[in-house]
Amino acid sequence: MAATARAQQRKRTRRALVGHARRLFAEHGYAGVGLAQVVAAASVTKGALYHQFDGKADLFRAVLEEVQAEVAATVAESAEAHDDPWLQLTSGCRAFLTASTDPRVQRIMLVDGPAILGWDAWRAMDEAGSARHLAEALTELADAGLLRPQPIAPLAHLLSGAMNEAALWLASAGTDRDLEDVWAALSAMLESLRTDAAARGGR
Repeated sequence: MAATARAQQRKRTRRALVGHARRLFAEHGYAGVGLAQVVAAASVTKGALYHQFDGKADLFRAVLEEVQAEVAATVAESAEAHDDPWLQLTSGCRAFLTASTDPRVQRIMLVDGPAILGWDAWRAMDEAGSARHLAEALTELADAGLLRPQPIAPLAHLLSGAMNEAALWLASAGTDRDLEDVWAALSAMLESLRTDAAARGGR
């Protein structure tokens, strides 16, 4: 029982640290937050923090993992609301743009993420989330003959990069009209990938 209680306390401490760190990183950016602020907000000691994380960068990684997982879940939920594979792709892409333009998400996931963890580590985390869902959706469309023949892996990376860049631009522009304009441009890009028969069929 004592071991169980300690394990539960560790989980509560970790949740508190990640939750408060996420709020502080979103509000002030990684560089603007010290560990003293995080432990004070979470009402724990620095020793408790170091029992959970190696340091500030390790704590940030946990925050980023949580943010990316939430965005990926939003994308998957939007896609799975449709049976048609093309609508799954387009709904997922729009959901990613909408979710990642939240300034709190954008700062952690797209600005500080690559800068703090390095491009390779950040990209690996991105591929485990939203980018993986994108590649799976494109593969399904290709297998169904709804995409023009082309290598899927580079296509998935190109589209993912375009959407990440669009999300950054939208975060700075910040109007509903800009989101619609970006979506119109992205929709045209996606439509150009469809086979002629699929496009004519309205699938």
